[in-house]
Amino acid sequence: MIDRLEKEVDMLLRHFEVLRMVLENEPIGIVKMSNESGHPHHKIRYSLRVLEEEGLIEPTSQGATTTDQAHEFVTELDSNVENISDQLEGMKVGDKLEVGH
Repeated sequence: MIDRLEKEVDMLLRHFEVLRMVLENEPIGIVKMSNESGHPHHKIRYSLRVLEEEGLIEPTSQGATTTDQAHEFVTELDSNVENISDQLEGMKVGDKLEVGH
């Protein structure tokens, strides 16, 4: 279960990294993103597909560009990161167990 959670978190972080690269460098293509991030082309392509399905980016002949929805998403995400972090912190089971029980 932990391995699966780590893989999901890694994938989400890659999606966010790809979105950040598009926001900062649009239009940008797969090869440039792969070279800059170190992620293989197929993983960049998958992240781009997910982001496109979410309506955050759109493909163009020059590379990926963001949509208006992407800027709204980033603003909302930035405001919720602390809340998400607090929720994850509250999931720590070891802190709630007493030794000897």
